[in-house]
Amino acid sequence: MMTILFILLGLILLLFTGLPIFAGLSMFGAALLAGTPGSLGGLTEIVFNKVSMYVLLAIPLFAYMAHIMIRGRIVDDLYDTAYTLTRHLPGGVGIATIIACMIFSAISGSSVATALTIGAVAIPQMIRYGYDPKVAYGLVAAGGTLGILIPPSGPMIIYGVATDTSIGGLFMAGLFPGLMLAGIFMVATSFHQRHAKRAQRATLNEAISAIRKSGWAIALPTMVLSGMYLGVFTATEAAAIGATLALLIGLLVYRSIGLREIWSSAIDASRTSAMLFMILAGAAIFSHALTKMMIPQQIVEFVLDVDLGVYGFLILMMLMIFILGMFLESIAIILITSPVVMPVLALLDINPIWYGVLLVINLELAMITPPVGMNLFTIKAVTNAPIGQIIRGAAPFVLLMIFGLALVLIFPQIAMWLPNSMLSAGN
Repeated sequence: MMTILFILLGLILLLFTGLPIFAGLSMFGAALLAGTPGSLGGLTEIVFNKVSMYVLLAIPLFAYMAHIMIRGRIVDDLYDTAYTLTRHLPGGVGIATIIACMIFSAISGSSVATALTIGAVAIPQMIRYGYDPKVAYGLVAAGGTLGILIPPSGPMIIYGVATDTSIGGLFMAGLFPGLMLAGIFMVATSFHQRHAKRAQRATLNEAISAIRKSGWAIALPTMVLSGMYLGVFTATEAAAIGATLALLIGLLVYRSIGLREIWSSAIDASRTSAMLFMILAGAAIFSHALTKMMIPQQIVEFVLDVDLGVYGFLILMMLMIFILGMFLESIAIILITSPVVMPVLALLDINPIWYGVLLVINLELAMITPPVGMNLFTIKAVTNAPIGQIIRGAAPFVLLMIFGLALVLIFPQIAMWLPNSMLSAGN
């Protein structure tokens, strides 16, 4: 057990030097292999097999869909529609912000993109309606975290590839916990802002006009995800269909994109995908090194000796990932911990899809916990507010997310009901 602790500590310290994640994983994995006789052969084949998996096509395709919809201004009407429908409710402006984050999450698959895009519109509006600025900052930072839980989710794809877990199953499992967290945020916001200024209830014509205005922004992710959940197409096929539909909507319906926007979207999606593929290549080397050193077997023996049990092990892992999330990027955490966790999940008969949802909720926490909470710095970039004020605004949402994580831990069916239902329907 001490061996794996020293290995993980050494890798974390190496990454703290500022070395890119892919380089740190590759170099550290290769160094470990160099000390293991006869283990350097076949590395190129291992890396190629990992990054050439068909399912990885979903990453650039979903990224391309998101960039097309952002550049085509297809999502510009989302917030206005949500605000029109909720402006009369207690905390209506905050509720509208969470709804907009929730829908945009199903488009972008990115927490940072969600916080950046929605924050630029929603934060000034909330402050105008009398919200304490730090509350507005925290609300958008927390709402943005839904981007990696509500599918499509980049980290879920990475976890699925790293652990050979069904990505479609992970997407289905993430939907209800994502909606649950959004609901918790909305209830808390409504209670906290129950005395805040409200606008007049929208008329029926205003509501219909607002829904019609953002119809395509809502319909696209709904069509793509529904087809995937119903088994009409796989996650990779869903990504291809989503990217194609986004392109057609931008060109033919909104008429807001041209060749320049199409090319820029392709470049941005390629850059994001290339970075992730390089990290996956490094993770393949690191994982191979751990396997050659018999580290997973040592972890299994330790768990058997200590007799932690299912919930003891999961609580220990969630605590460790919460601490790692304060310092490391989400993808790094997935790829560092997955090789040592998977054998234990099999030993304790823990469903890897359920664990994957718990992991991603924990990684959401990492987005709003200092010192490396990416959404905190995204809000600072949007508002230029003091980082301390943003952290204080996000703190209550950290507690709400821990509560949501505990609910999914205690009641696994929150995550597993939908994939189990889909599996039963397919038999």
